[in-house]
Amino acid sequence: MATSPVARRLAIAGVCLLSLVLCCGLAWWQWEKFSSANGTFQNLGYVLQWPLFGLFPAFMFWRIRQLRLRAEAAPPQEPQEPAKPVRLPEPRVSREQPADPEDAELAAYNAYLAELAARDEESRK
Repeated sequence: MATSPVARRLAIAGVCLLSLVLCCGLAWWQWEKFSSANGTFQNLGYVLQWPLFGLFPAFMFWRIRQLRLRAEAAPPQEPQEPAKPVRLPEPRVSREQPADPEDAELAAYNAYLAELAARDEESRK
């Protein structure tokens, strides 16, 4: 079910306005708590935070619109070729083969890691 752009914009504006009114009401409530005898500076912090929370949906809708307009204004990009996978050399295995096949895999992996570390050390020099 498609909605018209005008109805969608009105719904967005309504949500933003409702959010702002609700959060300003919560800020007022926190101000009343801060003004009371047992109010703390934490309540004052909430007084300053609630209006920002109320403005956040409007900011997000504005930001999304700006990004959409920027994407529509940008020239279309040509599809790029996928990157070719890097082929790593086969790891060197020590001549002593362990009896257990899992140990052989672990020894090959450790030898490969040692080779990579050596290459990394050479490239840093």
